[in-house]
Amino acid sequence: MTEKEKMIAGLLYNPLDKQLMRDRLRARMLADKFNRTRAYSFLKRRRIIAALFPCGGEGAYFEPSIRVEYGYNTTFGKNFFMNFDCQLLDVAPIKIGDDVMFGPRVTVATPCHPLVADERIAHLYEDGEHDWEYAKPVEIGNNVWIASGVTICGGVKIGDGSVIAAGSVVVHDIPAGVLAAGVPCKPVRPITDEDRLFAQQNINPPVK
Repeated sequence: MTEKEKMIAGLLYNPLDKQLMRDRLRARMLADKFNRTRAYSFLKRRRIIAALFPCGGEGAYFEPSIRVEYGYNTTFGKNFFMNFDCQLLDVAPIKIGDDVMFGPRVTVATPCHPLVADERIAHLYEDGEHDWEYAKPVEIGNNVWIASGVTICGGVKIGDGSVIAAGSVVVHDIPAGVLAAGVPCKPVRPITDEDRLFAQQNINPPVK
């Protein structure tokens, strides 16, 4: 297996592999290019996002600044919205569904390091001096809202229609249709019809 294949499979891999270093540099250059665009440069931003995230869906909108590990390991569905200063550390795959919203300063962090110090720090190996890393995937369902300042750690799934409250740290799976909050993040209650605001504020439902 190549180091890239090991990385995506969740195995220990060498992060100083030349191909992976090139891939990270490309992602950083595209992110830097995006972050330097003007607020009115809509077409330019869309082109950069399409290059950075080849598995992205239609209708995505990103605010700067963005930070990305690889880009090609992130998949998102239609109408994905990512607010200011978010980070997608997609060492392992990050799968995001349709109509998902990220608030400002959301971090999705798939990378992991060995807990034992002498396995974590850099040593000289047959393929050179490097440390070891591995990663766990993240899956976010459809119609999910991730509020401001949330950190989502590797290895978790968030179910359809759930809301993750601001400042939460998600280290365990969150079921569908709940409001979840806290450090660590836990379900607080189901989201029900009592949470509907349209009728309270005399707003007509969508036409279709």
